[in-house]
Amino acid sequence: MCHRAIRRAVAVRDQITPLIITYNEAPNICRTLGKLSWAQRIVVIDSGSTDGTVEILRRYPQVEVIQRPFIDAASQCNFALAQVASPWVLSLDADYELSDELIREFASLAPPESVVGYSARCLYRIYWRPLRGSLYPPRTILYRKEKAAYRQEGHTQRVVLDGQILPLDGVIYHDDRKPLARWLTSQQRYAREEAEYLLDTPSGALRRTDKFRLMGWPAPIGVFLYTLFVKGCLFDGWPGWYYALQRTTAEMLIALEIMDRQSQRAQAGRRGPDKQRSTCAGINVESQKRR
Repeated sequence: MCHRAIRRAVAVRDQITPLIITYNEAPNICRTLGKLSWAQRIVVIDSGSTDGTVEILRRYPQVEVIQRPFIDAASQCNFALAQVASPWVLSLDADYELSDELIREFASLAPPESVVGYSARCLYRIYWRPLRGSLYPPRTILYRKEKAAYRQEGHTQRVVLDGQILPLDGVIYHDDRKPLARWLTSQQRYAREEAEYLLDTPSGALRRTDKFRLMGWPAPIGVFLYTLFVKGCLFDGWPGWYYALQRTTAEMLIALEIMDRQSQRAQAGRRGPDKQRSTCAGINVESQKRR
């Protein structure tokens, strides 16, 4: 009985394909791949990197690189799923690093048919230094391919699974070492997408934290205080303050986008369609007079 269970566990690990989406991840990707030497095949969907990421990926014989233009995160992940032939998928960001404990745990998995996925906690690092806590929630990283599909939620994607998801004991290290300017550029795009999602989603479908974000200006203040005092980043020295300011900046950008869009929608509602048409007509007449 025990020997059969061990054989089944090893077979499960051998049926896992790590899946990574990349775009200009040269500062991170080597650490991610360094913990995947046990994988027989690694699928990487690259969105057009220009910083040497693809050249780094091609140094690893088990990595298969497929380049595809980026539309949105969910579309990219669903495309990636179609490239996987194994029953199990290990979904990783390009700035993730598996802990040794988590790798050992993969070797002991023997899931029943009712289990469709596993989630793991993320330990956040700032320039190699671990934080006591972060706002990063546990993420479903390992799942059965046939049970999975991705949907877009704001600026990010969420895997949808029909079945039981169990927690793993091991952790993932999140350690993004890309330049700050790159982070700021990305956050501007994320803020636009997140604001659209929050404003266009029915209130009943939003989580409690999303409803708080919709309030606009209180969210950045709440995130700053929560990160420092509840998550304990106040006691992590300058990396803790760096992280708190980083998350507060991201929330400020979202709050500004929400407030700006709410103001524009309210102004458009006060004008009404008839007034908008007459205003446009007046502008056209005035333009013709000047001609």
